[in-house]
Amino acid sequence: MTTLLPITGHCHCGQISFTALVDPSRVIACHCEDCQRFSGAPYRAVLPTPADQVQISGTPRHYVKVADSGNRRAQAFCGECGTQLYACEPENPTVLNLRLGCVDQRAALPPQVQIWGHSAMPWLAGLGEVAMHEKGSGSTLIAAS
Repeated sequence: MTTLLPITGHCHCGQISFTALVDPSRVIACHCEDCQRFSGAPYRAVLPTPADQVQISGTPRHYVKVADSGNRRAQAFCGECGTQLYACEPENPTVLNLRLGCVDQRAALPPQVQIWGHSAMPWLAGLGEVAMHEKGSGSTLIAAS
């Protein structure tokens, strides 16, 4: 039996917040081109969660993306700061794919599977060899190749 983890999250400006009970074993790193473009990053981490396990404070805006397959997905975001919050079915959603970037406990929720690997950035595998600074580039170096 899977233990559900209580989480909290919010958009960057704080106008929208949420709480949820999630299954940590369901975290996905998606490398599809849509996730790259929507997130502005090389991949997006998502956490599929039953909609009835999520309580949202505030009113997200929605953009409905139609895939090449014809599948429709509502992309929820904060109308003020643009933070992406989740994706779901446009009508009567049963599952919210929470965006891990806005989850407060994201460090404790590593992806358990990666999908759409054919469009993954080829340089991701070597990222661990790139120098890492504690904060900005002028701060203490905490890891180096």
